[in-house]
Order: sequence, then C-alpha cells, then structure tokens
Amino acid sequence: MSVWRSAVVVGEDAPVNDHIAPATAAPGPDVPALQPVRAAALVTMAALALAGLGWAARAVWQIRLAMAGEPASGPPDQGEGVHRPLTSLEDSYHLVSTVSGAAAAVCAIAFVVWTGRVRDNARDLSGTRPRYSGLWVLFGWVVPVVNLWFPRGIIADAYRASAPGERLPRSLNVWWGLWLIGMLTGVGLMSSDSTDEIIARAYTDVWQLLACDAAVVGAAVAGVFVVRAVTAVQERHLN
Repeated sequence: MSVWRSAVVVGEDAPVNDHIAPATAAPGPDVPALQPVRAAALVTMAALALAGLGWAARAVWQIRLAMAGEPASGPPDQGEGVHRPLTSLEDSYHLVSTVSGAAAAVCAIAFVVWTGRVRDNARDLSGTRPRYSGLWVLFGWVVPVVNLWFPRGIIADAYRASAPGERLPRSLNVWWGLWLIGMLTGVGLMSSDSTDEIIARAYTDVWQLLACDAAVVGAAVAGVFVVRAVTAVQERHLN
C-alpha cells in the first residue's frame, strides 16, 4: 500500500478553501455600547398623551359639575364621616378620576424607565460620572424639595452629554414650569384631597381646578417634545 503525502502549496497557486472564513478587519477604537432608546421613547410619548387626555377629561367633567350646580343636599362629603349618595354625574366623575389616575401612573413608570436609559447612555457617551446617581432617577420625583429641580437636572445633563455645545431644547423649561404649577397648586397631581372633596371644589371654585388641569395637560404635551428631543440626539450616535 502506497502512502501519499500532500504537498503544501503556498503563494498564488495555493488552493482556496471555501470553509475558511475570511479574515476580519482589525477592530477600531472602543465605541460605547448604547442602549436602544426609540422603543422606550415611543412608549413614553404615548403614555404622556394618554395622561394628558385623562386630565383633559377630568376638566370636562369638572365643568359639567359646575354647570349642574351643587345638589340641595350639599357636597358628597357631609363631614364627620357621613357621605350622601352620589348623583350619576358625580359617580361618573369618580370613574374618570380613577382612569386618569391609572394613566398617570403608567406614564410615570414609562418616563422613569426612559429617563434611566438616556441617563446611562449619556454617561457612556461622555465618559464622565453624572451629577445625579441612578437612584435619583426615581427618588428625585418623590423626595421633598429636591423634586423641585432634580428630574429636570437629570434630563438636562443627559442632553448636554449627548449633544455637547448645543442649547437645551426650549420644551424642557416649558415642561418643567408647567409641571411645577400643576404639582404645587394644591389641587393637582400631588393633591391630598379625596375625589369627593374635588367634586365639592368643582361646585364652588372650578376655575382653580381648571387652571391646574390646563397646566398638567400642557406639561404632558411639552413632555412629548422633551422626550423626542433627547431621544433624537442619542439616536445620532446609535445610527
């Protein structure tokens, strides 16, 4: 039996092996692995729109209550734990208030998730440590005093780190100003009043309620533009 040895051929006459993957180019400089933001931004903008619609519906029902006038039996909360039976309009306002509150809760969750993502991307892009730690993405909204500027600061820093040298979008200050009005009026998002107490206010002082509702709806609309602006500058790097 003969034994054949295969000769190793090099140079231009070397056979090509189709099963060997071609050599890849050497990797370039390290590029930060950014988190995708488009999906989170779309969900957040949709949630902001729903929350704004929910608060607009509250305003419509408050106008209806004011036009109907308070029943002769007085406000729903009679004091000392006594509540009279609700009218059909008052009962429907309870439903609208519950639905709008749920929409606001969904919006809050979506906004916090989006904020955390753009904050982390901004940190990776700039290579510097953010002024606010990750915990403030959530707690910055609920801790008294700091909730007056921390959330805006986190988003502003994310924009500056993602687009150095560019001016902050005007919508950022519009959104934050309207948010503060809606939060600090005492009848808005942070109100401790029960739904029955708000119904009583609609009978006696509906304009204060409507002013707060307008601020909240305006903040929701401006918030859509804020999310869009910050997301756009980060997508430049992703693309």
